[in-house]
This record gives sequence, C-alpha cells and structure tokens, in this order.
Amino acid sequence: QVQLVESGGGLVQAGGSLRLSCAASGRSFSDYFMGWFRQAPGKEREFVAAVTWSTGSSLRASSVKDRFTISRDNARNTVYLQMNSLKPEDTAVYYCAAARSQYKLEYASGYDYWGQGTQVTVSS
Repeated sequence: QVQLVESGGGLVQAGGSLRLSCAASGRSFSDYFMGWFRQAPGKEREFVAAVTWSTGSSLRASSVKDRFTISRDNARNTVYLQMNSLKPEDTAVYYCAAARSQYKLEYASGYDYWGQGTQVTVSS
C-alpha cells in the first residue's frame, strides 16, 4: 500500500523558514516524479515544485522559485521542501504527491498518489 506522509508544517512569522518532509513507502519510487502542491481556503490546489526521484532534477512555480527548494533523499525515501522567506500568502495546506509520468507535473491531475497534507501558517 502506497503511503505518502507529510510533516514539518506549523506556524511561522513572515520572513521565517520551514522544511516540509514527505516520507514515501509501499513501493519503489525510483522511477517516479514527486511533487508538492498547496491549497489555501477557497482556492484551487496549486503546483509548488516537483523533482525527479532518479536524477534530482526539479522545477518550481515562479511564485516560489527564489524562496523554495525541493530535494530528495534516496536512502530515506523522503522528499523535502525547504521554504525560506515565507510570506502570509504562502499560508495553505501543503500536499505531497507522486506521479508515474513526467507529463503534467504542474497539474494535480498528473499525480497518482497523494498525502494527507500538512498545514503551513505564516503570520504577518
């Protein structure tokens, strides 16, 4: 059974940092693509970043490109999202997801598995 479990969310002041983790289990993810999305109240789920598990190559949304970094640790089967210079508009539930295909990585419909989400709240 595939499981993606996020952790690391919390309350932080504007300008602060958080590191989210996504622990993956239940199968080999070496040929998968891992993504982070976020969803604020009343808004659609939004792409944040994605990484290729095998090579580590990544892409990020323009809104976070200079502040967030996605990475993976193959030995721990864990994907990370390092978030710096956080802003109140970054407040959302952050979701980890896994995709078999490299296509549509910026779209929620492109992913096959999802975690339960972790809340990130940035106060002004």
